[in-house]
Amino acid sequence: MAVQETTYRDALRLALTEAMTADDSVIVMGEEVGRYGGAYGVTKDLIKEFGAERVIDTPISEPAIVGAAVGAAMTGLRPVAELMYVDFIGMTMDQLANQAAKIRYMFGGQIGVPMVLRTQGGTGRSAGAQHSQSLEGYVMHTPGLRLAMPATVEDAYHLLRQSLRQPDPVVFIEHKGLYTMKGSLDPDAEPASWGKAKVLRKGADLVIVTYSRQVHFALAAAETLAASHGIEVTVVDLRTLNPLDFDTIRPLVEAAGRAMVVSEGVMTSGVAAELSARVTEECFDFLEDPVVRVAGEDIPISVSPLLEQNSVPTPELIVETAKKMFA
Repeated sequence: MAVQETTYRDALRLALTEAMTADDSVIVMGEEVGRYGGAYGVTKDLIKEFGAERVIDTPISEPAIVGAAVGAAMTGLRPVAELMYVDFIGMTMDQLANQAAKIRYMFGGQIGVPMVLRTQGGTGRSAGAQHSQSLEGYVMHTPGLRLAMPATVEDAYHLLRQSLRQPDPVVFIEHKGLYTMKGSLDPDAEPASWGKAKVLRKGADLVIVTYSRQVHFALAAAETLAASHGIEVTVVDLRTLNPLDFDTIRPLVEAAGRAMVVSEGVMTSGVAAELSARVTEECFDFLEDPVVRVAGEDIPISVSPLLEQNSVPTPELIVETAKKMFA
């Protein structure tokens, strides 16, 4: 298949289509995934190609969706369950955290739960406090759950294909602000290894560790810092938070001596807190300054576009924070 220009949304659909074509055990289930085509259009027309037995419109019950997916995965299927918003993941935490994440351990390795839970999070749609959160910390906190958060069109496709080959449950969080983003995709290219971070930009002065939409904000900030302030920045896209590829981060931080962690999740007890603690513990002797966190405010997300935009990191905030590190 030739290199193509496509959107993040269409790259996800292509990954699902190819997986369902290659493997009859792959099914899709969730609210409005069939006839409507998914809340964000990712599953559009899949029901026409694969039928209602494999693209299943479920009741409006997140616990039922995830519970059914866990059972289906344990009995030989490979379900892709969709939650319309990550904000509703709390209702599924018994099925997800107490069952899916622990089945392999509880059964002594005799059985696993090879399912993918697709959902989306983050700000950018003025959807209000109950539909705009970044709750990846909930998932990252739970042993047994894999967590993928693609930032690019390429990774939307390849990480979803890789997630569908994992023997254990993968939570796959898509940022709602990325669905219409365009980029190049070569489905036949050799993808980065599962759980491997990508270094998207290299610079000698500062390392920014981030993921999901904040990758693009960090890259924009890095260009501004280089052009206007002479600060050269390395940008690391984690791609997955579990597995967490610290082997890529460590030598970069040791060489630069300064590190910043950027996350759209909240500051307190969030992903940024865990990452900054890891960097501090493992790179302490090489750090010129403390690791800096740039994260979301500890507040409910406002429906106001301006307040929403400024409740999470922006390229401007990343630039201003980096400048202070070198003041």
